[in-house]
Amino acid sequence: MNTRNDKGLIGVGILTAIAASLCCITPVLALIAGASGMAATFSWLEPARPYLIGVTILVLGFAWYQKLKPRKEVDCDCEADDKPSFWQSKKFLFIVTVFSFLMLTFPYYSGIFFSKNETKTIIIKETDVMEGILTIEGMTCTGCEHSVIHALTSQEGVIEATSSYETGMASVKFDKTKVSIDQLTKAVEKETGYKVVGKKINR
Repeated sequence: MNTRNDKGLIGVGILTAIAASLCCITPVLALIAGASGMAATFSWLEPARPYLIGVTILVLGFAWYQKLKPRKEVDCDCEADDKPSFWQSKKFLFIVTVFSFLMLTFPYYSGIFFSKNETKTIIIKETDVMEGILTIEGMTCTGCEHSVIHALTSQEGVIEATSSYETGMASVKFDKTKVSIDQLTKAVEKETGYKVVGKKINR
């Protein structure tokens, strides 16, 4: 396999794998870096995610085909080919393949990077418990859900929160004496960068 083509295929595989998961990786990077509003930066890439995944699989599949296919024997007295460098080896291609797999599946395990709030026993009057529904624009994967939930549960007075990127909605139960639906809306927009386009109180 031509060395230049080899490097090119591997480079394309890495770039498309990262691009396919960038919208899901960004919320975690935002949490680690403490960069409020960074989470939604690459959400525009989500529509292209299936195509990027397809390109990654095709490119790496072709790279493996080129590596594993039998080479034609040349009947000559030429010196034996030099041993390929690490960057051109099957070992490096295997590492790239594993890395790409981890990138492509990142949305499914990204939740482990978001710390879970410790369960605390609190006493709240039933009449003070409210349930709010937020309609959020910009969520595209499970990583987005985790960032929204983290933004909500980090607020004092929040009892529990759930979020779904499929419906574009988040549900949050909170103590109305400690926090308001408006404060929760601002927290989501500030911490994630997503836009809250609707909010209502069920109770």
